[in-house]
Amino acid sequence: MISIISKAAAVVCVSCLGATSVFAAPYVNVENNSGFYDNEFGGGSTDLHLGFEANLSDSVGFYAQGGPQIQHVKDADSQTEYSGKVGASVAITDHLGAYGEVAAVTNNKEFSPDTLNVGTKLGVKYTF
Repeated sequence: MISIISKAAAVVCVSCLGATSVFAAPYVNVENNSGFYDNEFGGGSTDLHLGFEANLSDSVGFYAQGGPQIQHVKDADSQTEYSGKVGASVAITDHLGAYGEVAAVTNNKEFSPDTLNVGTKLGVKYTF
């Protein structure tokens, strides 16, 4: 299944390279998130994502990324799921911006709306 996703991602990458006016650039994002409880490792995940980001206007940015996620649980074998994120940011003023993200991870490598683990992120950022 990973080879199918890899091939699809490669096709998307190549087809979007010609659209440089829309897409700023493809990118690779490797991200690890871990949890510790009472000073001991509890679990974590490592995303191995391929993505694209675009400036839709002078004040709006967008990105989408996805790929395998290696899940690590204390005292258990690692397992691989598929994960993805889409997000956007908006410059409200020169100093104030807002952003949001929706992320999803498969359960037992199934792409079913009933079993996807979905999370959201919303925020504002003020720069001085």
